[in-house]
Amino acid sequence: MDTATPARYGRKPLVTGASGMVVTSHPIAARAARDVLREGGNACDAALTAAAAQLVVEPHMTSLTGGLSMLHHQAATGTTAYLNGNVNAPLAPLPDFTGADLTRGRGVPVPGWWPAFDEARRRFGSLPAGRLLAPAIAVARDGFEVNPFLFGVMYGQQANLGASEQMRDVFFPDGHLATPGQVIRQERAARTLERLRDENMDYYLGDFARAFCETVQSDGGVITPEDFQHYRVLLQEPVRGTYRDAEVIASPPPDDGGAQLIEALNMLETVDLARLGPPSVSPECLKLLVQVHNTVYYAPPRQHGPEQDGERLALLLSKEYARTRMRLLSSRPPLSAPPTPGTIHVSVVDRDGDIASVTHSHMASGWVNGLFCEGFQLSGGGSFFQRVMPRPGERACIYLAPNIVSRNGSPVVVSGSPSVSLVACVLQNLVNLLDFGMTIEESVQAPRFGARPHTPERGWEPGNLLEAGFAPQALREFRAWAGKERLWTRVTNPWYALTGNFEGITLDPATGVAAACADPRRVGAAEAA
Repeated sequence: MDTATPARYGRKPLVTGASGMVVTSHPIAARAARDVLREGGNACDAALTAAAAQLVVEPHMTSLTGGLSMLHHQAATGTTAYLNGNVNAPLAPLPDFTGADLTRGRGVPVPGWWPAFDEARRRFGSLPAGRLLAPAIAVARDGFEVNPFLFGVMYGQQANLGASEQMRDVFFPDGHLATPGQVIRQERAARTLERLRDENMDYYLGDFARAFCETVQSDGGVITPEDFQHYRVLLQEPVRGTYRDAEVIASPPPDDGGAQLIEALNMLETVDLARLGPPSVSPECLKLLVQVHNTVYYAPPRQHGPEQDGERLALLLSKEYARTRMRLLSSRPPLSAPPTPGTIHVSVVDRDGDIASVTHSHMASGWVNGLFCEGFQLSGGGSFFQRVMPRPGERACIYLAPNIVSRNGSPVVVSGSPSVSLVACVLQNLVNLLDFGMTIEESVQAPRFGARPHTPERGWEPGNLLEAGFAPQALREFRAWAGKERLWTRVTNPWYALTGNFEGITLDPATGVAAACADPRRVGAAEAA
């Protein structure tokens, strides 16, 4: 694999091509996926290659002990499926679960990352696991440079990292915290990935599961090897909706961000947004987007998919229900409890038009519990148990939103986002692209709002971050309105990481040209095959 571009914040170049495209949050992962596409691998192969590399180069955002979900579209048949590999609650109950558990073994969920990787590869991929894992293993052994984003999270969590022998070997190679530009290596992670490559489920359900459970139980957790045996990947029908002249296909509950996205677009469809002007300059448009987002995002979780709760979900996604919600629109919607950030998204289109839109994550702030196993941190994804506690052994309800937008049966946008503000991020960017005719480059650089961050101790109230960069008059009018509505708001720096990171690809069906531009809020890259 030849050298990728440096991992840096800020404005990234527009990339176009007609033979495949990938965009994600680290250049090494994007380059690894591009190489797979150039070798003839398909969209699923490339996305999984990027995801595996990100286990190594973005350990503050994802882990083998978290979850992985994929929205997959096959161009030849026109079929789209959703593979849910997110985390489960343990089979043993977790009575009196609180925010204090999120930094302990009780807050570790049952992982789905590797079962989902293996299932997606066998169902949609074309290459062996060894090829998909090769870049991850190589960069774990050879090392990579610490970038400013990684360093910032490392610095904030150095107490947890430094207390672990496994992590001291990686992040304290000279006796002190590694600094930006310093090369770090992960020999334990490389050996784990090699064993997964060679032994697959025999290792995962055997030695890995035992080491995982010993670590969790040593800190008060309840997961046992039986939980690993019980886990099953879900293959689901995506949710579908329409927005003006387009069809939107997205993740179904319990990954309910896709349903939230369609609900919000149904509401916005009742308004002529183009007349209002873009939210960066129009306070009326900004107010409306914030109200609609908050209405769906802070609503009670959509815990069950159409298989279990089809009638309720059909109502939530209906145009009639959207019109009712618009009549009752409020700036302070009912309260629920979304969790802390820590996620990655990968969007890929291959030369045949197949699509993989993948979100994977440890679903918590980086290294939040200070627990490590076989070279990887243990997920703090039990934060989603605060949103709604699953029944024992049941899938967690997580607001991911991988999506595909089509016109006349042809995909025109593939996207997704990480972070606590991912629904707001995807919604605003789709509005930018579909209503205001922005290019992908213009859209990712435009200012945006996000969801209010929280801590387990403080909990949640509805509210919104707003990046500096909105027109001054629009921002003044919005904040004056928000104050009257008693809606919490805070202005942040431009291109703030907690407002999401739009991993989007636009497609021109007439020419076959794909375009992508990595978001300036993280250190990623787009690559054309």
